[in-house]
Amino acid sequence: MRYSILYGFALTLFAILFTGCGLSDNNETGTFQVLLTDAPANYESVFIDIREVRIHRSNSANDQDNGWITVHQEPMVVDLLELTNGNFEILGDVELEPGRYSQLRLILGDQNEVVIDGDRMPLATPSAQQSGLKLQINADIESGSTYTLLLDFDASKSVVNTGASNIYILKPVIRASGLDQTGQIAGNVQPANALPWVYAISGSDTLRSTKADIEGKFLLIGLENRNYDISFIPTNEKYIPLVVEGVEVNVSKTTQMGTVTFTN
Repeated sequence: MRYSILYGFALTLFAILFTGCGLSDNNETGTFQVLLTDAPANYESVFIDIREVRIHRSNSANDQDNGWITVHQEPMVVDLLELTNGNFEILGDVELEPGRYSQLRLILGDQNEVVIDGDRMPLATPSAQQSGLKLQINADIESGSTYTLLLDFDASKSVVNTGASNIYILKPVIRASGLDQTGQIAGNVQPANALPWVYAISGSDTLRSTKADIEGKFLLIGLENRNYDISFIPTNEKYIPLVVEGVEVNVSKTTQMGTVTFTN
């Protein structure tokens, strides 16, 4: 089920999640939860066929079936482009023994597609269907508490056009972060019809991106504790791009930027 936290900025993502899911009822275990979100891309849809999610404990003997615990095993097809600007999908949760869990495995099926100009085209997935995508996570599970992992599946970088053959390949680019180690930035742009892309930049790296909605609201989630330059690039060419420098993000907080106004 898709969830949205864009509206009602006073309620943070963190409050919504933990109010909805609560803490573990068993003090001898902790809850591990996985969320999926996405950065925008210039496609109409990007459908990803998710078959299974597994997590691996650090002290397990090997990386084969031993030590892997299933978090999600009900197949679902998700349109990544519906998971932007504060929207997310809960992929699953599981009760775990306390300790450090080092890897996540995301197993994909073969029903992956990209939609361009109304045409649905298959996304070839070279290796993820068989063994799964392995992500380093280092999640510390504590008894009686919930650890939420945020997966940012970057559709714009993950869909690759091979060129002359016009074949599209899925090469997933995913950033994983513990939600309790991140904050978020919220704001509003005017005029709303500027419809800008919004980028959170640290140094020379663009770490998160989104696109303001038709009312001008935007939300950047999964940001580490630091200062960011927030770049606004209007899709309406009558407006001039702008950058707001030094926007501070604190863990488990929402930094309110207020209204950002474009000129033309």
